[in-house]
Amino acid sequence: MSWGFERDKRYNRQNDIHGKFAGQEQGGIITPADHKVVIAITGDRGKQHGYADERMSDGSYHYFGAGRNGDMKFRDRNRRLYEHSADGKSLLLFKEERRELRFLGEYVCEGYDERQAPGENKKMRKAIVFHLRPLENINEEVDTESAAEPGVSDEELEKRAFAAAKPQAGKSEGKGRANIYERSKDVRNWVLRRAKGKCEYDGAPAPFLRADGEPYLEPHHIYRVSDGGPDDPRTVIALCPNCHRRAHSGVDKTPFNKELLAKIKTIQLDPKK
Repeated sequence: MSWGFERDKRYNRQNDIHGKFAGQEQGGIITPADHKVVIAITGDRGKQHGYADERMSDGSYHYFGAGRNGDMKFRDRNRRLYEHSADGKSLLLFKEERRELRFLGEYVCEGYDERQAPGENKKMRKAIVFHLRPLENINEEVDTESAAEPGVSDEELEKRAFAAAKPQAGKSEGKGRANIYERSKDVRNWVLRRAKGKCEYDGAPAPFLRADGEPYLEPHHIYRVSDGGPDDPRTVIALCPNCHRRAHSGVDKTPFNKELLAKIKTIQLDPKK
């Protein structure tokens, strides 16, 4: 479950989305001002104009950006969708079916391509097509693989982590999952390296060692309901299992996450220019 939505369950846009988050009531991309979430709605409406979103065989989507006529631009809703991960926002995907919205799950924008497609006025224009990948597809692999990279310096690992938060331009067919997996791993590996074997909240040593001899800590994405996917090192903190469970399940999880965000600001500085 993500943000209270259950996969494949149908919802009413006005009551269940705008009633909860507010946000734009027209168009397929909703960017609520007061919530760490971006909502994208796919469906068949574009077909009447000569284009349509496409579901790929691996469950990812090629999703057309906002803009009725003329070249699409990276601004407003398109920018917010494109940079949702760097902004610490979850991306929820729904499909419009018979005036209801079926929840498809939480996704990550891993990149985009630009192609020619007709607008509502039937004139060809440059369209932005985002590549959205299910978040759950990458979580397990990233969590179980070793984080040790002994041949990589702290400076290089930190540089990779900040670069990983930015979606990549260009087509991703055939390599998308590997691409987003590597980026997720870069963020995770840097955060664990940065922690130096101690919980970044209370300073307690890792409770045990992994099979590869590395200290066992868990990366916590402060702005995410689910931990995983590319994020910004300034919003991911390495925690011991007890603190991690508290951040997700504790009665004080909301103030605790605010405390974690304040804590990480003293740990992770902005990247060097």
